[in-house]
Order: sequence, then C-alpha cells, then structure tokens
Amino acid sequence: MPRLLSEFLIDESGATSIEYAIIAVGLSIVILTAVQLVGTNLSKHYEALATATTAK
Repeated sequence: MPRLLSEFLIDESGATSIEYAIIAVGLSIVILTAVQLVGTNLSKHYEALATATTAK
C-alpha cells in the first residue's frame, strides 16, 4: 500500500491536461466578464444616443 501511494504521488501524467483546463477556465471567466462589461457600457451609450436624437 505505501508503494502504491508513493507511485500515485510521483505520477504526473495527467497534470498537464489539468493545468490547461484551469487556464482555459480562467480565460473563459475573463472573456465573459469583459464581454458583459462592454455590453453594459455599450447599451448605456445607445440609450443616451436614442434619448438625444428623440428629444430634439
């Protein structure tokens, strides 16, 4: 049993794919947050533009 545990702790065969998955999740969160913020700001600008053009 101790040998099996030590082999498990030494084995790094799946570590790279897990690291890439973590990086992909982090990038996805950053991209989604940026898109949401840009969308909100863009919506505010279009509302201001619509108000300015219909008020005159």
